[in-house]
This record gives sequence, structure tokens and C-alpha cells, in this order.
Amino acid sequence: MADAHQKNHDYHIIDPSSHPFVGSVGALIMALGGIAYMRYLSGGSLEMFGLELANPWLFFVGLAIVIYTMIVWWADCIKEGHQGYHTPVVSMHLRYGMIMFIASEVMFFVAWFWAFFDASIYAGEAAQVARVEHTGGQWPPVGIEVLDPLHLPLYNTIILLLSGTAVTWAHHALLHGNRKGLIQGLVLTVVLGVLFSFVQAYEYVHAPFAFKESIYGATFFMATGFHGFHVLVGTIFLLVCLIRAATGDFTPEKHFGFEAAAWYWHFVDVVWLFLFFSIYIWASWGATIAAH
Repeated sequence: MADAHQKNHDYHIIDPSSHPFVGSVGALIMALGGIAYMRYLSGGSLEMFGLELANPWLFFVGLAIVIYTMIVWWADCIKEGHQGYHTPVVSMHLRYGMIMFIASEVMFFVAWFWAFFDASIYAGEAAQVARVEHTGGQWPPVGIEVLDPLHLPLYNTIILLLSGTAVTWAHHALLHGNRKGLIQGLVLTVVLGVLFSFVQAYEYVHAPFAFKESIYGATFFMATGFHGFHVLVGTIFLLVCLIRAATGDFTPEKHFGFEAAAWYWHFVDVVWLFLFFSIYIWASWGATIAAH
């Protein structure tokens, strides 16, 4: 009878967990909180079940729940890997899952690029439909000064390309059992990721246009800001990998957590190249460049 209950397959049947439910509740609270926060900022109200929800706190409560769920859930995944549950079949499925996640992220960026090119190629029609400022039939719209693509955007392009090289170096070091090289490569990648975020924040503060003043500003900040958020997430992802590497995690044979982080970072790199050449260079061709 005991043999009938022995595991005779390569799959990992996980124990019952509250993580999906708690994460879903946190996501729902965060979504409602985001709406409530925007209502609060615009001076409006949001009543549900007799409660006034227009405040800045509900969103952060949901965000805290989601972050907590991510931490404990991924910690369980790491523990399962250490316990030997990540068989070749399970590892393959984890890779498929990461690939599908990145594919879904690609579609997010397709939406932002679509909005930008629709507004830029059909500048006059976009202005009429959105009921925004007169574009003068050109892009950028009349009166808009753009950022110099060969200044801060070029710096950030170099920073991201170097960071992609550094994370590849770390990966090759890991494959050859060089833990020192792995840690050094990850440290450099994380530092470059933080530097990119600081440069982009400085660029946003000194941008000659605002988010809500023009369709140009709205499409620019949505596309580049969404990417900036991904850089922040990727930096945290790699920082966690750095901490794990420093504590002895990852071997040349077992390192999917790091591999997933490297894939994600390369994805962020590639998206930035498209942003740089389309939104910064192509869209500023012949436009008035703002003074540094």
C-alpha cells in the first residue's frame, strides 16, 4: 500500500496555499485604491457601501498586500527549489511561464507604442478625437520643445547597454562556477540600474513639457514612464539575486531565478532601444530642442 502513494512522476504537486487568494484581494484593493486616489487628486468622491473611499491610502494598502504576497510566494518557490522539487520538467514549465509573462509585457508596450505612433503620424486627427490642443498638423505639436536625444536619453542608452553586458558577464561567470564574477557582475548591473532611474527622474523634473498639457506629453510619459517602472522592478529583481548569490545560492546547474531576472533585464534593454529610436530620435527630428 505504501508503494501506491509514492511519487512516480516529475511534476510537483504543491501544498494548498492562501497566496493566490490573498494576492487577488490585494490586487482588487489596489485597483479600487488607484481609482480612489485619482478621484482624491481631482477633488472628487468615491462612495461604496456608504463609505467615502476617495483617499490616498487605500491604494498603498493594496500595494502592501501584493508586495507581501510576492515576497512570501517567491520565498516558497525558492524553498521548493532547495528541497529538490524543481525537476527538469518543473524547471521547463517555470521557463515557459517566464516567457509567457515577458510576452504579455511586450503587448503592454505595443499599446503604448500604438498610442504614440497613432498620435504622431495622424497628429491632426488625434487632436480632434482627444479634444486636446491644436497640433498644427505636425509632430511634436506646435509650441512643444523636446528633449535633446543626444543628451540624457543617450546617457541612459549607454547605461542600459552596459548593464546588459554586465548581467551577461555575471551569467557566464555563474555557468563557469565563478561566484566572485557573478557577484561583481550583479553589483555593477544593480548600480547601473539605479543610475538609470536617477537620470530618468532628473530628466522628468527638467522636461520642458508636462503630462497633462499635451498629447505629446501624455504619450511620452506613459511610454517612457512604464519602461522606467520596469527598470525599477528589474533592479529589485537583480538585487534579490545578488543577495541570494552572496549567501551561496545558485549553482551552474540550478539558477532559474537568476536566469529569469537576466531575461527580464534584457527585455527591458531591448524595449528601451525601441523607445530611444522612436520617441526620442524619430519624433524629435526637425523639432525645437529645449536648452539643457
